[in-house]
Amino acid sequence: MRKVRGIIKDRNIDFVCFQETKRSAISSLFVQSLWPYEDMEFMVVDSIGRAGGLLCIWKLSVFYLSQCCSTSHCIILSVTLLPNFECVLVNIHAPSEVNERGKFWKVLHRLKTVFCDPWCLVGDFNEIRSIGERRGCSRRDKGMKEFNQFIDNLELIDLPMMGRQFTWCNAIEGDRWSRIDRVLLSTEWMERYNLKLWGLERSVSDHCPLLLVEDGRDWGPRPFRFLNAWTLHPNFGSIVKKAWNVSAFSGWAGSRGGAPCH
Repeated sequence: MRKVRGIIKDRNIDFVCFQETKRSAISSLFVQSLWPYEDMEFMVVDSIGRAGGLLCIWKLSVFYLSQCCSTSHCIILSVTLLPNFECVLVNIHAPSEVNERGKFWKVLHRLKTVFCDPWCLVGDFNEIRSIGERRGCSRRDKGMKEFNQFIDNLELIDLPMMGRQFTWCNAIEGDRWSRIDRVLLSTEWMERYNLKLWGLERSVSDHCPLLLVEDGRDWGPRPFRFLNAWTLHPNFGSIVKKAWNVSAFSGWAGSRGGAPCH
């Protein structure tokens, strides 16, 4: 607990998510032993025996909670990231069995219609997106396909991780590696914040901690982003045409999309 508390304090963390707490009851005293600040609110999902368990802790001065719900595999918090960004934070510990995981993606998809603000999902998804995210482990094509479909359906961005290639290693043998922990974001997060995801050193777990930070450095204009799913909307063409016709542009002809010269 001292190591966890030290990481939170050294990194000045505002919001932290734990998966697999393995505790059937968590008291405020236990939470205070992990959290180095008096400014605190938290939500818990108790483990079933020694299996599972979730914990979220955050600063009241940074996040204002308006609504929440939970299942045995996730905590969903509808918050305002002060001063005015209304969003949804989801702490995930997905089922380890592939068929149960597929059902869990469907539950989250339905909940997305209830919690409509931009989502940020963090935690252990117990699944990879491609073969390159696993080493020394068996393939599960069905699970990968369903996971990728879930990400596409919710129009989420899988934030690239810097510092490490994998997030989990079997602690005993050290010959199996995979990237099953990640951060998935709605596009509004990327439009509002310049976020970076870092994989930190493993110390108290066989998973490495993930650190999501806002990079305040100016890297120049943000890249243009386009989701192919937009083209499936029946009004896509007319909306683009209308927006183009009412927009005012300045600059040389090439930048205004004029007809090419021959």
